[in-house]
Amino acid sequence: MAAHEQSGSPLVDLLKEQGTEILAQWVDLAVRASRGRMAETELRSQLAEIYDALLSAFNAAPSLVEADLSGPDAAELRATLAELSRDRARRGHTPGETAVSIFALKEVVLQTIDVDDARMLKEFMHLSRYIDGLGLFTFESYAHAREAVIVEQSTQLLELSTPVIKLWDGVMAVPLVGTLDSARAQVVMETLLQTLVDTGSAYAIIDITGVTAVDTQVAQHLLKTVMAARLMGAECVISGIRPQIAQTVVSLGIEFGDIVTKSSLADALLHTLRASGVDVVRRARRSV
Repeated sequence: MAAHEQSGSPLVDLLKEQGTEILAQWVDLAVRASRGRMAETELRSQLAEIYDALLSAFNAAPSLVEADLSGPDAAELRATLAELSRDRARRGHTPGETAVSIFALKEVVLQTIDVDDARMLKEFMHLSRYIDGLGLFTFESYAHAREAVIVEQSTQLLELSTPVIKLWDGVMAVPLVGTLDSARAQVVMETLLQTLVDTGSAYAIIDITGVTAVDTQVAQHLLKTVMAARLMGAECVISGIRPQIAQTVVSLGIEFGDIVTKSSLADALLHTLRASGVDVVRRARRSV
């Protein structure tokens, strides 16, 4: 444990003097709360860092009663708790498990103090409220960290679900599967345009065979992508126009204008090859 100056608070002095024993009991309770998700040595290291930061915050405050988690004296403590929350969020711990590991310190301290000492008991009440604040801060930090993890994973999934593949020299394809919403359409456009720039391709095929449904919004996303590609000097072909999709497009009054549409990816590839000057000849099968 780190060395700290005396604060004049019986409870804080007790936390310093019996720090090793308190930490050991705290780790024991936290290990149970983690349900085997973390190794005891790693958990001990995290809680020891929090315990030292907690004592530093108390030591810097005029008194235990005036200790303020939101103040500058507790900056190190907040940073340590935030890092703990981010680590637990990445590991898949629940927010309850994360907060309980902090609240467990109250139980350990209560078992350590002399409850018949009025001053000690009064200071414990202040400590209890302070630890409640730690638990709440940990919970909020966990929520923010978990949200960031979800956003990052969603972005990665969007990128994985919109691959741009090379079919032929100068011909790229974007096979779409599932639902095409605004966020995914933006990723499709950015990925396709960047690939066109990197490869210098003149043709791009947007295949919607795997798109579950085409409505006005989806059609608008496709049209914007095609227009953006044209500004980059590339022509787009939309393939995968199934009979059901064709009927929906007609009933909605959607017009693709001069954009080439094909029923299958094979037809679209054949069109782009011919448009790029490649002769496609079917060879007669040789008789055996």
